[in-house]
Amino acid sequence: MPTSHFTPELFKFLRDLKKNNTRDWFTKNKPRYEEHVKAPLLRFITDLAPRLERISPHFICDPKPVGGSMFRIYRDTRFSKDKSPYKTAATAHFRHDTASDVHCPGFYLHLEPKQVFIGAGIWHPDGPTLQLIRQRLVEDPAGWKRAINAKAFKEGRLALEGESLKRPPRGFDPEHPLVEDLKRKDFIAVARLEEADALSPDFLTTFVAVCRDAKPLVKCLTEACGESF
Repeated sequence: MPTSHFTPELFKFLRDLKKNNTRDWFTKNKPRYEEHVKAPLLRFITDLAPRLERISPHFICDPKPVGGSMFRIYRDTRFSKDKSPYKTAATAHFRHDTASDVHCPGFYLHLEPKQVFIGAGIWHPDGPTLQLIRQRLVEDPAGWKRAINAKAFKEGRLALEGESLKRPPRGFDPEHPLVEDLKRKDFIAVARLEEADALSPDFLTTFVAVCRDAKPLVKCLTEACGESF
């Protein structure tokens, strides 16, 4: 019988961290982070690997504690007005094996008090990548429509989210039938869940099911970027 990867202690730690986001507090409570956040998330990543590979062999589940699929808890505050040193969410990104950062097609896990979600697609692609995706929509509108009209979207299990331009991008027909999609700056499908879902013994199965639901979208975006799915 499967056991839960995550326990209520994960969300309790993150709530406490949000109230006490200082290096002093974190240092004293680091054993809680290691036991209830870091170790379970790395185990989740390890257990996900063979199941995600069956969806596509090109997306990496790397359980290394540094430089792998798990995001660091430490914030980069160099260019931020908010100097809080720690993130208050446990997150992981399963990116394409040709990618060097998060701005590429992939699958995403976000665990935060009152904000649990699974994402799939591409967030903040750079200019050339965004151009490739938009060009793909123009060249193969039927393929894009199939991807975003999949059953999971129609039934509300997945929804497209992210930022969009206010006006059509330069060089694209403002009257194009897909103009609202051409205006997108992010191409992300999101499944929003509850904390209780993340604590369920079936959460790994839930995550894989969302990835499978989002497969047509991620495949479309990956191929638009010139990579194999």
